[in-house]
Formats: sequence, structure tokens, C-alpha cells
Amino acid sequence: MQTAGALGIMGGSGLYQMEGMEVEDEIGVRTPFGAPSDRYVAGKLAGRPVVFLARHGRAHTIMPGEVNFRANVYGFKKLGVERLVAVSAVGSMREEIRPLHIVLPDQFIDRTRGRADTFFGDGVVAHIAFARPVCPQLHAALRDAGQSCGATVWPEGTYLCIEGPAFSTRAESQLYRSWGVTVIGMTNLPEAKLAREAEMCYATLALVTDFDCWHETQEEVSVEMLLENLRRNAGAAQELLRALVPALAPERSCPCQHALRDALVTAPDQIAPEAKNRLDIVIGRYLQ
Repeated sequence: MQTAGALGIMGGSGLYQMEGMEVEDEIGVRTPFGAPSDRYVAGKLAGRPVVFLARHGRAHTIMPGEVNFRANVYGFKKLGVERLVAVSAVGSMREEIRPLHIVLPDQFIDRTRGRADTFFGDGVVAHIAFARPVCPQLHAALRDAGQSCGATVWPEGTYLCIEGPAFSTRAESQLYRSWGVTVIGMTNLPEAKLAREAEMCYATLALVTDFDCWHETQEEVSVEMLLENLRRNAGAAQELLRALVPALAPERSCPCQHALRDALVTAPDQIAPEAKNRLDIVIGRYLQ
């Protein structure tokens, strides 16, 4: 099937498939960075092309630190995806943002350790602008879709990405709150960086499952609590995504599509042939 220009959906914990999606194909993608988390599910949602990938695998066998973020994003790019919505389970770091609410972060803080979060290196250097890490147009479309569905949507905030797989200590949770962060998760920042390098629009749909462990009067986060709220959140996320798809303009007009135009530092004639081949779908048009 034709997937060029499709919306990509990265399904997080609790979202392993898209209900209402007319599945047309399942696609295994080979990448220079190894294997993606699963096969990509391609089809139509609300009459528009969509490509779905379960970030942790459909059986949830991949820990946050084990996710091959480069392969996942490269695979979406190879399939022609231009916009990527990342669905993610998060803990709330603010009293007023409660479990089952939805947050649309517009900023990130990285507390991971040594994850591969760039396509560059090995003889090719590029520095993307990342002051505004989410696509403003995709972010606004998610906000409007959430409001149209009647969901409780917080339209901005800071996502703190920790290494995991353990949840925070109480001291850590209190420290993070002092930084003014909004939600805490384990996956989205590497994806956001890689999507920007791939010149894809990126936005996060953060589904609140708990209060982390900072809250003195609420139960501390547990797997049981998380899974129960994930089940309840999944339906709201799918309804929001179904509302989002037909609202997206066919063509992009945001700066995401030109993110590498002034970012590539290494002169094209200094890039080795094997590096050019490895990064062809990422930087090929700038090497003409």
C-alpha cells in the first residue's frame, strides 16, 4: 500500500493496536541501525493513511532502555511518514493534573544515560535546532482534537525523561517537582530528537496514569495501578487520534520539514560513501 505522507503513531504502554484502523498490510523494515520494535501496521484511519508501531512490541517485551529508537524512527521515515504522534504513559508531577488526564508537552528534559538518540556520528556531523522540540502545527491539531472529544487536555508542559525501568525514589520525585516539570516518562525524548533529525513533525500524547511517588496522600505508583489506568486511557487516546487524522492538512507548512537545511556541518565531499548510503533517506537531498 501507499504510505508516503501517512501519519505515524508510536503506540506506548497500553496501546498496542489502533481500534477502528482498517489494516491493509504489516511491513517488516530493515534499517542500518538494526531492527525496529515490531512490524509496522499500515492502513487507514478515518479514511487517511496511517502507520502504527508498538514501541515496546505488541507483547510488551522491550524495556524503555532497550527500545531501538533510531531503527523505529528510521523505519517510519523509510515508509514515507511525515508526522509522528508518540503516545506515552506518564506520571503527573502536579496536583491539578490527575490520572486519566491528557498532557501535550511542548518541552523536554533528559535524564537518560547513554541512549543512542542521533543518526549522526561515524564521520557525519549535524547539529539540529531543538529549542522548540515539538511541531507547533501537530501540537495544535492534537489540542483541538482532544477538546473536540471532551477529554481533559493540558495543552503544554515539560516532559522529564528518566532512564528507568525503575520508578523514581521519593527524593528524586520531589527534586523533579522543584524543577517545575509537568509529567515524567521513560521514552519520548530520544524519539523527539530523532524525528527532528529525520525532518518529521513530532508531538507527544501523554496519558497520565499516576502521581509518581511525590504525592503524600495518594498511593505510590505501582504496575497494577499503571496497567489499570492504561486500559482506561487507551480508549480516550484512540478517540482523540481518530479525531486528529481528518483534521490534518494534506501538506505541511511547518519548519520541521527543513530541520537539516542549516544543520549539516560535514561537507558533502568529506562524507564517506558508506555513510552517505546509511543516511541517504535522512540527508540525501542535501548531498545533491
